[in-house]
Amino acid sequence: MGTTNNIGMIGMGVMGSNLALNMADQGFRVAAYNWTPDLTERVLKEHPHENLKGYFSLEDFIASLEKPRRIMMMIMAGDPVDSVIASLVPLLEKGDIVIDGGNSFFKDTRRRSSMLAEKGIHYFGIGVSGGEEGARRGPSLMPGGERAAYESIRPIFEAIAAKVEGKPCCTYIGADGAGHYVKMVHNGIEYADMQLIAESYLLLKYIGGFSDDMLSKTYHAWNEGNLKSYLIEITGKIFQAKDEDGSPLVDKILDSAGQKGTGRWTSIAALEQGVDVSIITAACNARVMSNLLEERKEASKNFGHPSGGQAVPEDFAELVRQSLYISKIMAYAQGFSLYRSASNLYGWSLDFGRIASIFRAGCIIRADFLGKITEAYQKNPSLPNLIQDSYFREKINKNADSLRKVLALAMQGGVPVPAMANALSYLDAFRSESVGANLIQAQRDFFGAHTFQRKDKEGVFHHIWNE
Repeated sequence: MGTTNNIGMIGMGVMGSNLALNMADQGFRVAAYNWTPDLTERVLKEHPHENLKGYFSLEDFIASLEKPRRIMMMIMAGDPVDSVIASLVPLLEKGDIVIDGGNSFFKDTRRRSSMLAEKGIHYFGIGVSGGEEGARRGPSLMPGGERAAYESIRPIFEAIAAKVEGKPCCTYIGADGAGHYVKMVHNGIEYADMQLIAESYLLLKYIGGFSDDMLSKTYHAWNEGNLKSYLIEITGKIFQAKDEDGSPLVDKILDSAGQKGTGRWTSIAALEQGVDVSIITAACNARVMSNLLEERKEASKNFGHPSGGQAVPEDFAELVRQSLYISKIMAYAQGFSLYRSASNLYGWSLDFGRIASIFRAGCIIRADFLGKITEAYQKNPSLPNLIQDSYFREKINKNADSLRKVLALAMQGGVPVPAMANALSYLDAFRSESVGANLIQAQRDFFGAHTFQRKDKEGVFHHIWNE
């Protein structure tokens, strides 16, 4: 059997098969393999392609690849990845490259990278965003691994990536787990983005009294302005969809949202690194609360509903739009602050402007807004926090009062808006000279002799508070 294939794909599920077909479309010869042969057979039958060939033993699959071998896995994260790696290692040679394109935890990727490096095998963790359609037509790709080995896979991944102004939405991110880390936080930002949009919907419907048709028109209009994005676009389309009886389909969907864990990982990493991602965490908690269907149903009977307060202003939809926009700014600012922390902690030298630019197409959070983030970091690569950029600072200062008005109406009307509320709290804490930490430190010194520093004197102090 000749070594004719440029790359091998292990995992013929939705993402693996579509990425393999995308590679084949770009002229690369792709070997396809799945642990169970039925998926490989189905893909070959339903999508015959001259550049895609199936294999039914791992040995034949490996033997078909040109050297250095490039093998990509699109399989379930966790133990399955370790199991496949264990099966591959005896068949590989020094210089071969193993690529994990699943949503693996970045610390697992760091561990696997170190383990394979001892055997002379290169390991890449690549964040892949865009879902089924992105995988097939052009995803956003976040490769992390050894810089020198990146050149061996760069032509393939730049070819299959989404393009903006002719430039691929794919760039080298950094060593070991950097790619999977960037994807993890991307997903955390995605959680926040979706929650903020959901809260704008609740505000418009339950405070503003908007019908589904009005909601559809509103989101379509918003998609023509500075909120233009994939998520706003599909939100407008969702409110257009009708059930078989002609009623709005969205109103019949169970009020419970799932999550795969990447948002939660983002919050955990932020706690470990000491970075505030409260908007992302609020979005994760909102999904947890959404799953308490029976408890919420019972609680709705046991707790009174507020009667509301001030009248709804005529420009309410515009106030909500402005609130959504600046809340979105702060959610992204939190995510990119986490990137900055990780870059320093793990020595990755992340290029924040370039990361924002590869999110502009292919991925779920793609939006015109990301161009402004790229510009901000191009102007100042050392920008400590995104909200300090002049463009974003001007937008926040202009629209912060709108967020305050909207949140007041939400609180008075009993509409849950945890992500927007955390956005305002984040802004108020960030701009405040006093956040009450002096009292907390005094309490810590009182009960635990943890000491404190003073404004007026140098050094560390302890006070005998009970005297």
